[in-house]
Amino acid sequence: MANAALAEALRGVRVLDLSRLLPGPLLSMVLADLGADVVKVEDPRLGDYLRAFPPMKGGVAGRYLAINRGKRSLTLDLKSEAGRAALLHMVARADVVIESFRPGVLDKLGLGYDVLAERNPAIILCSISGYGQTGPYVHRAGHDLNYIALAGVLGMTGVRDGAPVMPGVQIADLAGGALWSATGILAALFARTRTGRGAHLDISMTEGALSLLIAELGNLDCGAQPRRGAELLNGGAACYGVYRTKDDRYLAVGALEPKFYLAFNTAIGRPQNLAELAGTPAQQEQTRAEIAARLAERPLAEWLTILAAHDCCCEPVLEISELAEHPLHRARELFFTMDGGDGVGPISQVRTPLGAPHAPTSPPRLGQHSRQILEEYGLAAEDIEAALAPVR
Repeated sequence: MANAALAEALRGVRVLDLSRLLPGPLLSMVLADLGADVVKVEDPRLGDYLRAFPPMKGGVAGRYLAINRGKRSLTLDLKSEAGRAALLHMVARADVVIESFRPGVLDKLGLGYDVLAERNPAIILCSISGYGQTGPYVHRAGHDLNYIALAGVLGMTGVRDGAPVMPGVQIADLAGGALWSATGILAALFARTRTGRGAHLDISMTEGALSLLIAELGNLDCGAQPRRGAELLNGGAACYGVYRTKDDRYLAVGALEPKFYLAFNTAIGRPQNLAELAGTPAQQEQTRAEIAARLAERPLAEWLTILAAHDCCCEPVLEISELAEHPLHRARELFFTMDGGDGVGPISQVRTPLGAPHAPTSPPRLGQHSRQILEEYGLAAEDIEAALAPVR
């Protein structure tokens, strides 16, 4: 199994995850996969909202099941004195706290970074927000589409002179929020071994998404004006694009380098003309039309057989339902099955590039481990009863 040695890399690291929906829970699942003990601290009334998003399996949302393995659930009312006291008691023994409330909410609850750090100077607080913990948008509401719009990412999608196209995945939430947060937490844990002190990480999903444009911003600094559908890697080059086949499937062509472009044209029966790689926009459109016409002559399966004999950077555009059966993903053991818990049964899971988790536990039900967790963190019996009292 790829990177199996990392499955216990974070053993002994205690994580309290106050977040909901996508960015924080994906982040904490990555940490759990690496061996951290992750506790989902959830509101007793609703818990993580993602639980209720259809489609469902056994009454639990598919998205929730996909990103919450290996965790335990504790319900605490952080608006109550007993709930806050319980969390602060846990913070004294924890290593990382993750939150994705609007900036300022933790302070209003009496649980801001200064309070947490007073209780535990080594604590690492990772705050994920749309626009950051400071600045003019600090209290502004938003979602992934808004973040990638302000990050310039949305503006680089779509065809030349056309409208921007919505991506099929949550770029800011996942790449901009979850993955940058994981990097920051791992760096803060390492720094703590030298300093003994924790940190407050301010992770802006907008900034995380904007960082994906670093290369294009380099072009801007050279006096160019990057545009959607007109650049080398977003539609401006005929050698790098998506083409329809006869059976209405699609082929991703990435024949950027001369040797790959020559091989590609040999495979599809076009003349070998390296000058096309540096053609003007009008010439690129003509070349694109010729390639499109040729690829439309055969169904995808036939093209894959033909192209397999040529090293030319061409792959099928897979639909989500086809991923688990693709020979690459099967050989790399990218998908695995585990128990989804009572009433759910087996669920398909995807390992991250860091490797598969070691014996992952089922995504937890709301409050499933509350008493066990509080006992492990050393709360007195009376404090446990107060913290778990029904919300009125």
